[in-house]
Amino acid sequence: MASTTALFDDSFIPVRGGTGIPVADIAPWAVFGTLIAMIFLYFVSTEQGAYALFDGMYVHEYVHDGRHLLGFPCH
Repeated sequence: MASTTALFDDSFIPVRGGTGIPVADIAPWAVFGTLIAMIFLYFVSTEQGAYALFDGMYVHEYVHDGRHLLGFPCH
């Protein structure tokens, strides 16, 4: 039983009951994750379709199978 006690009796691991991560610490990561998701969604759904930022069909061909897998028509 000494190993179990040593596992939970570690002074280097701070354990605080009932506290969570403050919203101020989560908010920048939530905004960053939302931005990355929106950029990904743009490239899979719209790029080289009705609107294009880049010339050529390179982006379209790169995300073509993912576009169909997610249900976006492209042709």
